[in-house]
Amino acid sequence: MTRRGQAGTMGTSIFPCLFIILLTRGFPARCAGDGSSASHSTASTAEKPILLNNVEDAEAFIGGAEVVVAGFFQEPDSSEASPFLLAAGRIPEVPFGLSSSPAVLSRYGVAANTVTLFRRVDNDRRDLDMNNKDVDVEKMTRFIRMNELRLVTEYNPVTAIGVMQSSLQLHLLLITDKMSPKHPERMRRYRAAAELFKGKILFILVDSNLKSNERVVSFFKLKKSQLPALAIFHTPDEEQNVLTVDEVSVKGVQDFCNNFLQRMQKKVDEPEKAALNEEL
Repeated sequence: MTRRGQAGTMGTSIFPCLFIILLTRGFPARCAGDGSSASHSTASTAEKPILLNNVEDAEAFIGGAEVVVAGFFQEPDSSEASPFLLAAGRIPEVPFGLSSSPAVLSRYGVAANTVTLFRRVDNDRRDLDMNNKDVDVEKMTRFIRMNELRLVTEYNPVTAIGVMQSSLQLHLLLITDKMSPKHPERMRRYRAAAELFKGKILFILVDSNLKSNERVVSFFKLKKSQLPALAIFHTPDEEQNVLTVDEVSVKGVQDFCNNFLQRMQKKVDEPEKAALNEEL
């Protein structure tokens, strides 16, 4: 079943609506990613960041994972670097790099005492000024969790902030039960489809098994009996489409996304053609 939505029918933009829904439901203990990150959030073991001695080291490090965090400090043992080093121990699944090289700082256009998160999914970055004395390890950890968007990002109140701030304006949601025995295979196929639209569409996972996501499911006028389902929307004009599926397949996701992209392109082309005809 496919259901379309038109601009202006929702009253407010879709993702802020979903974000408000989550805020009113309360923040869950789990954080961003595939769920494994929560188990590490209180880890006390210190993970040493990788030393980035030159530009070549930095480029290889930043290009080596979906999400990386680099600390640029004149003095790696300074008080400004302390929250960064502690956060590296709390989030071992995210690679941390450390550089005091002037050439590296110049290459990435950052001032000393800056922490930068680089992410591949939208080829974007987020900077955090560590000269701000208010930044402690808790705020550093939240900064990373909020912005660590991946090829497929699990939706929750923390990642919702990063999603809203992403430069990608097309978002695809897979609404499914993570407890289903079919979930690993669904995710394998969903991730494979995400590779095809990297840099164009932000792929998001919504776990329908979580009570906090029940209102997200109902937001798209879906029932649990209709899941899994795909929901795609264009944030600037609220154009959306919902598709219930018997099973997730790479081709099915690809066709669904391509049809929506073609529809959006047609909306752009039609006014241009009308204007050209008027000139003629």
